[in-house]
Amino acid sequence: MLSADSLPNSFGLLFDLDGTLTETNPLHYRAWELVLAEVGYDLTPTIYEQIISGRTNAQIVVDLLPSYSVAEGAALSDRKEALFRQLAPDLEPVLGLPLLLKALEPCNLPMAVVTNAPKDNAIHMLTALGLRERFATVVLAEEAPPGKPDPAPYRLGLERLNLLASGAIAFEDSPPGVRSAVAAGIFTVGLSTTHAPEELTQAGASLVIENFTDRRLWQLLRSRLGDEALPLSAAPTV
Repeated sequence: MLSADSLPNSFGLLFDLDGTLTETNPLHYRAWELVLAEVGYDLTPTIYEQIISGRTNAQIVVDLLPSYSVAEGAALSDRKEALFRQLAPDLEPVLGLPLLLKALEPCNLPMAVVTNAPKDNAIHMLTALGLRERFATVVLAEEAPPGKPDPAPYRLGLERLNLLASGAIAFEDSPPGVRSAVAAGIFTVGLSTTHAPEELTQAGASLVIENFTDRRLWQLLRSRLGDEALPLSAAPTV
């Protein structure tokens, strides 16, 4: 017989970090632009969206600089991330996130961050947002290779939260991230902070929102948690 501790949690949430909890895309673009310029590569918005956004640094370097060794790619990636942290001393949460997390506090839901960001970046961003304690569980791409869009990171997130895929909702802003969560069997909400809504829908998002104030999201959560657990009166009015 299974013990109570071995039974899966009934419901939980998994969040991407960049572009989902905070809008960092312009900062990442600038950091990549600077570091690539140092090696004679001119970055364009199209290349950024098609090759960089939502992918791991290792994947990016292989595509942009195929002649680089693993060590050279790692050094360039480290330089880029150091530049990013310099550009991002302070960060703001995506609109509606603080209110949503506050409203969900009484529910004591298991939550995790599932990110392709390197560890130092993840710590930096969560600290800048004041969310280190709220997201004690953080899954990094290096812990679940090859990273998004492979489902491995989200499968590891489910395991660490003791959740079934059917009992989870994932939040993502990029097509690779959406594909990762969907491939793990998770109902996925896309945030159109960095990509057009139709791109997220095509990647498999079941719902696409602009930010966390969208009442459709609150209604979705109420359908999973119950009206009393998350009264619609707590939802933002914007």
